[in-house]
Amino acid sequence: MKFTDGYWQIREGVHMQHPVDVRELKEKNGKLTAYMATKPVVIKGDTLNGTMLTAEISSPIPDVIKVRWVHHAGVKQVGPEFETFVDANHSVSVEHDEQYTTLTSGGLQARIRKSPTWGLEFIQNGRKVTGTAQKAAAYVQEQDKAFFREMLDLGVGEQVYGLGERFTPFIKNGQVVDSWNEDGGTSSEQAYKNVPFYLSSAGYGVFVNHPERVSFEIGSEVVSKVGFSVPGEHLEYFIVGGKTLKDVLDNYTKLTGKPALPPAWSFGLWLTTSFTTDYDEATVNSFIEGMAERNIPLHVFHFDCFWMKEYEWCNFEWDADMFPDPEGMLRRLKERGLRICVWINSYIGQKSPLFQEGMENGYLVRKPDGSVWQWDKWQAGMGLVDFTNPDAVKWYKGHLKRLMDMGVDCFKTDFGERIPTDVVYFDGSDPQKMHNYYTQLYNKAVFEVLEENRGKNEAMLFARSATAGGQQYPVHWGGDCSANYDSMAESLRGGLSLGLSGFGFWSHDISGFERTAPPDIYKRWVAFGMLSSHSRLHGNESYRVPWLFDEESVDVLRYFTELKSSLMPYLFNHAVEATETGVPMMRAMVLEFPEDPTTHYLDRQYMLGESLLVAPIFNTEGTAKYYVPAGKWTSLIDGTTVEGGKWVEEQHGYSSIPLLVRPNTLLAIGSNNQKPDYDYADNVTLHLFELEDGATAKAVIHDLNGQPQATATAVRTGSTIEISYEGTGKPWQVVLRGIAQAAAVEGAESQQTSEGLKLVPASAKKIIVKL
Repeated sequence: MKFTDGYWQIREGVHMQHPVDVRELKEKNGKLTAYMATKPVVIKGDTLNGTMLTAEISSPIPDVIKVRWVHHAGVKQVGPEFETFVDANHSVSVEHDEQYTTLTSGGLQARIRKSPTWGLEFIQNGRKVTGTAQKAAAYVQEQDKAFFREMLDLGVGEQVYGLGERFTPFIKNGQVVDSWNEDGGTSSEQAYKNVPFYLSSAGYGVFVNHPERVSFEIGSEVVSKVGFSVPGEHLEYFIVGGKTLKDVLDNYTKLTGKPALPPAWSFGLWLTTSFTTDYDEATVNSFIEGMAERNIPLHVFHFDCFWMKEYEWCNFEWDADMFPDPEGMLRRLKERGLRICVWINSYIGQKSPLFQEGMENGYLVRKPDGSVWQWDKWQAGMGLVDFTNPDAVKWYKGHLKRLMDMGVDCFKTDFGERIPTDVVYFDGSDPQKMHNYYTQLYNKAVFEVLEENRGKNEAMLFARSATAGGQQYPVHWGGDCSANYDSMAESLRGGLSLGLSGFGFWSHDISGFERTAPPDIYKRWVAFGMLSSHSRLHGNESYRVPWLFDEESVDVLRYFTELKSSLMPYLFNHAVEATETGVPMMRAMVLEFPEDPTTHYLDRQYMLGESLLVAPIFNTEGTAKYYVPAGKWTSLIDGTTVEGGKWVEEQHGYSSIPLLVRPNTLLAIGSNNQKPDYDYADNVTLHLFELEDGATAKAVIHDLNGQPQATATAVRTGSTIEISYEGTGKPWQVVLRGIAQAAAVEGAESQQTSEGLKLVPASAKKIIVKL
């Protein structure tokens, strides 16, 4: 929100007061409190008839500093608030001199300038990363409204990322972003997942701790500043530090919550009934049998909206006309080895038998006059479940548990963005704050009932809406994209932005949701989709089974589905990493290569984990144009190599995509290409790529609960490569990619293959290769 008129003037009707004169600075229990007049105080009389602003500086965890601005502290604060996690054993140090007071938390410092005027700098490992000074922070009055604004320094060449899943340009500089969840598709400035956190290429993050609307001006009001404002009498934000951008995400997710680990089966291929299509059990069986007949591995089947009767979403009852035997149907599907997902939302249509019950028991959000809030958009006369009412949560969970007892494994939690503000909540929550926060309570309730009934690491959602902290309840998908290349590219931008906002797992509707893609786009999107965290075929008005596009689509889907299953030892390792560090599986290039300035702008390619570069193709010509960082990279698909530090242009058929393996990589490839959930350590093959002299490569293999099962390490010294393996007694092997022969091999039998020298140890835990 802009308050200025150009650089020099204030907009008409706006009154701004800034901290100027530090009158007192107190320290207590590791918290600094600065009391500041908004005008210079020369004589005692200057303290009268004026405003005092208070800044509180503290640290909840190492490398994170909290700033809280307050004008009138007596104004009642009404929730909800984002949940933040505090390290009770964390302590800070405070140093004073005549001009500055410095609070140090880990490698991050907040340095307060006391004279001649107020200033605040944030210093990471000895280097200033941002700060605020005169005329930056402000208490603003506009007619009868009050706002608090902050402006933080934006350095020359500094890029800003994140702020949730945003489909606008990847770099947010120059944009105005309002953090306000809306159902706007993937082709506008609106977003389903607004997260008031941004990540800077300068090596820090900023989390504005307000669930209500936060208005960001990212170099768009003052071009050298990131401004953000909220309505009210206070403003709270955190500066998040770290040695690397990955460390910043780690610290941010320590503060707001780590992602849970989705079950291994969820990484396989999902097929849905699609949205407005007609279907019954026979239709469903035709899809599943068609996939089996064509030898396409299928792992999850999803029933979209019309598993329930029209106008009754949600009643949590199978439409008896279409599914007369739901328990039997689910049993038969699960006997095929499938997991089952069903669509839900948090709305209760007036025709649903549950509406009356919800209304009578106070389970639905109400208007100020006490009547139930309703409207006709989406479902006729629908009401909104009030997740601030514990009894309503229990009621909602109970219906989901009944479905789980039938055999349902997970839920697609659709919607959650169309949340009114002219309402009253059971617990008195502020409806402005609840607009964005509602989705957190909604997804939390559904995730909890899954975890309570399926166990830890077996709970997962397919959620559309989210806000800060929502990463704790994965997985999220990109919403309603269209069946064209523009929308495919904007979907990727959104997913990369979400990943830089603390979310570890992300998916999208393969071939686009709106309308039906031509075979060309379907096949290109399949390659992208199967090389994403989670992979789902879904659409609006038509079925997305491949044979309805063309026969080549069948082959393409089979190829990439099998490829993803074979990569699961590697992928699941990075899924576990996401839960431990907050670093996403699908990573913007800047996250892996911050030292390479070319990567700072890349949004049409990504790293899948730390070692696989993926560059989807966005045109009918099959042309891939992408950037390769320094080093010798190897195509996982055809074994060709490319020397990096440059742009590459190639032509690819439909069963190909730029999928490059980073040098110095030990890539664990599994022995099963038919399903995602298997024993990854059993007969695993470790592919070693371009190990340089003095370098070390490592691979960790987990079991399906996310526990380390085996660790392999390769070290090269001159012409000698030493490979060690610790873990199970199950068979394993190594392929030295691009190396045809060796002078000597100890600890294993060797044989030449088209990919490179294959080493099969007899019983040794160590192999020594002399080249």
